[in-house]
Amino acid sequence: MAKARTAYVCTECGADYSKWQGQCTACQAWNTISEVRGVSSSASAGSSRGIRFEGFAGSLSAVQTLDSVNLSEQSRISSGMQELDRVLGGGLVEGSAILMGGHPGAGKSTLLLQTVCHLAGRIPALYVTGEESLQQVAMRAKRLELPTSKLMMLSETSVERVIQIAEAEKPRVLVVDSIQVMHISEVESAPGSVSQVRESAAYLTRFAKQTGTILFLVGHVTKDGSLAGPKVLEHMIDCSILLEGSSDSRYRTLRGTKNRFGAVNELGVFAMLEQGLKEVKNPSAIFLNRGEEAAPGSVVMVIWEGTRPMLVEIQALVDVAQGGYPRRVAVGLDQNRLAMLLAVLHRHGGLHCADQDVFVNVVGGVKVSETSADLALLAAVVSSFRDRALPQDLVIFGEVGLSGEIRPVPSGQERIYEAAKHGFTRALVPKGNAPRKTIENMKVIPVTKLSDALTALEEL
Repeated sequence: MAKARTAYVCTECGADYSKWQGQCTACQAWNTISEVRGVSSSASAGSSRGIRFEGFAGSLSAVQTLDSVNLSEQSRISSGMQELDRVLGGGLVEGSAILMGGHPGAGKSTLLLQTVCHLAGRIPALYVTGEESLQQVAMRAKRLELPTSKLMMLSETSVERVIQIAEAEKPRVLVVDSIQVMHISEVESAPGSVSQVRESAAYLTRFAKQTGTILFLVGHVTKDGSLAGPKVLEHMIDCSILLEGSSDSRYRTLRGTKNRFGAVNELGVFAMLEQGLKEVKNPSAIFLNRGEEAAPGSVVMVIWEGTRPMLVEIQALVDVAQGGYPRRVAVGLDQNRLAMLLAVLHRHGGLHCADQDVFVNVVGGVKVSETSADLALLAAVVSSFRDRALPQDLVIFGEVGLSGEIRPVPSGQERIYEAAKHGFTRALVPKGNAPRKTIENMKVIPVTKLSDALTALEEL
């Protein structure tokens, strides 16, 4: 066997160096290079050469011309959960590697256990647990009242042993919980290290590709919410999804951050109940649980998540700054964009907030990244500043430019129709998104400038 060597590997991107240095030249990150002992040449070759697994027909090294590649769409397998299928792009694709991350207690293991228990009734499924004992998993399944008679279980942390058993059992779905505890014997570093996570993920992904197995990998996250381990891990897999939600909230959001088989930034919503995670078919309904009386600083906006519109309430609180230094706090929104929009409001709306604390919150824990929330955010700020409540039947969306113009957003008419379905009768929207035909029971107010929007709000 080849002699083990010492390498210096970047924990962010996975680049390795012959000696330590302060900055990684590949990703430009500082102080991320750590010493890793013992990636032998045989282990490295195992993750890079064309390994052959039983049950695989064909060769990955066969050369083809591009026009001879079969373009027939790969069939998808329904997971049994519409919200999960939506995030995955329509279902499970054979031979795909899916990485699911989330904070401890978010419900990653629960969601996957529910999924594979129902899938096992239709196709062979193997659940590999490295963090819990089989008794713990069985107790959870019994509490959730899941069908367990056909699900194959394995408690193992050795990748070689997992592959050996998978070759014998030939499951169509393989769940590994989690990738941070798996290890390869030829890699001498501890489980969870950069080299172990990288080599284990590469070995399992290669197995999934060559056998057509659907692979689920559970991954841990860091304090800032990003996936733990080398950045190269996200490049190896086909789909990366994050299960988000605070421990004091009963709702969980499943968001796709990478998907080779569908749209990214798709959102699935689940409710955490005693029977596990239950799908929320109409997410707008749970995010619109407003009080009976209108309150200043509250307005409903329509955001676009993946392939569907969603109605969400945004709240703002404007108060006199204490201590002379005004605060700008945004929960669920980009704080830098909040500061920019307040400057636009001052310049083109005549509202001075330099001596005011401004707090903005998206109700329900939803994180909004698109610019369609700009106009609704400013409307909520103006409402709170003037202590004047906006109508309960009003919905607002639109992007605000630096020169005070209101820009149209994608899928504007679909957003208006979605608001009309939920009983809203007035919509303040960019002029470019105004529908050509009249919508029944919906009054559309088109605006082109921020000053026009503020005038329209005063007249409501």
